[in-house]
Amino acid sequence: MGSARGANGSSALKKNFIIDTNVLLHDPGAVFAFEENNVIIPIYVIEEIDKFKRDLNELGRSAREVSRTLDELRKTNSLSEGVALENGGNLRVGFTARQLPPHLAQADHSIDNRILAVAMEILEKDPGAPTILVTKDVNLRIRADALGLLAEDYDHDRMEINELYTGVVEIEVDAEEVDRFYAQGYLALPDLYHFPNEFVHLKDKNNPSHSALGKVQLELGRIIPITRLKDGVWGVRPRNKEQSFAIDLLMDDNIKLVTMVGKAGTGKTLMAIAAGMHKATEEHIYQRVLVSRPIFPLGRDLGYLPGTVEEKLSPWMQPIFDNVEFLMGLSNSDKKGGRSYRELIDLGILQIEPLTYIRGRSIPNQFMVVDEAQNLTPHEVKTIVSRAGEGTKIVLTGDPYQIDNPYMDATNNGLVHVVNRFRTERIAGHVTMFKGERSELAELAANLL
Repeated sequence: MGSARGANGSSALKKNFIIDTNVLLHDPGAVFAFEENNVIIPIYVIEEIDKFKRDLNELGRSAREVSRTLDELRKTNSLSEGVALENGGNLRVGFTARQLPPHLAQADHSIDNRILAVAMEILEKDPGAPTILVTKDVNLRIRADALGLLAEDYDHDRMEINELYTGVVEIEVDAEEVDRFYAQGYLALPDLYHFPNEFVHLKDKNNPSHSALGKVQLELGRIIPITRLKDGVWGVRPRNKEQSFAIDLLMDDNIKLVTMVGKAGTGKTLMAIAAGMHKATEEHIYQRVLVSRPIFPLGRDLGYLPGTVEEKLSPWMQPIFDNVEFLMGLSNSDKKGGRSYRELIDLGILQIEPLTYIRGRSIPNQFMVVDEAQNLTPHEVKTIVSRAGEGTKIVLTGDPYQIDNPYMDATNNGLVHVVNRFRTERIAGHVTMFKGERSELAELAANLL
């Protein structure tokens, strides 16, 4: 992350990092991410953490984890004096009676103002050491800068989006090599500097249209053809090479975690649900298809809508229902006389579940699709993926450029985090989708607006 990497300098001078509430809620282990430097948590942050600890969602879970961590640390020494961390750093809780200039001390920013005041006091008391406020709140970083404070985002394990692993590599070979690939059904890898399950676009050096699509089989050091289904998957046939790659990952039972990144209309969710329905109803590999997505418009709280949990979820799960009904051929027919997603739910083949209820469960033998996964924090993704029981496959789909979480961006969300961490694992696969196939209008809107 930017702030933690800032701690990696060769200078022996320790830096002072003041941590905001949203950093700890985003990553409860953030206090250990600053290596040998000083970490200061304003006591006002702990007061804010306390307000979240009873929430039955991921924020509440994070708040409780932060409280437990601090409680364990304080057993070794007073938090007011400072606790030595295993990484060589020091953690303490700070407070101040200092006031900000009157024109900055507005009531609606009272907690933020106190955090700023703590940072300014530390800067004055220790002018020789860099003092940095770490917060995911953009406006607070701007206000800190206006007061002469250094401010940084917390971006642990940050990876620039244009550097994100795409899951595909292009290899130029002689024409004979392409023909040999088709003839013998495999081709030796030119080198072993590839990731497991990485897809390969073999291209003739002299004739780019003479090409082949394959997948890296790293343990045997070769490229093998991708899975091709004559009738598609539940009537869905790939329309471009990335969709072909996605179908290969979704239909491969040896791959237990699939990540699919792409803009709106590239077919991520449709193909994931189609593959899940095929595996559950025709191959009977999984008991059911479990579909979930973050519910951000309600602040992850389902209590504002009347009705049962299912009725509360319905508006936010409608995109899922639309995809299922499209797959069942109902998009242009009379739904009164046709089959609908309701029949699949009643049969227990399809289950729609809010992510709020996933934690604490063990989910065996299910094909689980998590849509809009870019709105999840790395900790939330860990919670979801760690629910996978024996025989379960998890598919994460999303667009890193469409994020509703105010404290995340395209580079530090849970979906990108999983892509980065799992690219070296043989039971995981990833593909980035580029071409929209929803409609000509949808494709133009995604590119131009």
